[in-house]
Amino acid sequence: MGIRGVTVSDVRGFGAQGGSTERHGGSEFSEDNFVAKVKMEIVVSKDQVEAVIDKILEEARTGEIGDGKIFLVPVSDVIRVRTGERGEKAERMTGGRSDMSATSSS
Repeated sequence: MGIRGVTVSDVRGFGAQGGSTERHGGSEFSEDNFVAKVKMEIVVSKDQVEAVIDKILEEARTGEIGDGKIFLVPVSDVIRVRTGERGEKAERMTGGRSDMSATSSS
């Protein structure tokens, strides 16, 4: 699909699957009641958004509680820390695995 990177994190939380039992800092929660979840972060261009959503729904939907949610968040800028590049230059995946494999095969 042209996705060049995905970040996957093991996280814990609660929603429809569980509730809270204790009060802490004005909010009720109990760490024991948190449910293990997987969080995926995918940054794509505007023209890829709908296709990526459709693919996630196709692959992840079971119809059961816990299928998850998709949050769409606009990315206002990208800054590559190593070079200080911003915007499209920083977003391009250069100097990574794709470049290394391209150079090693030539």
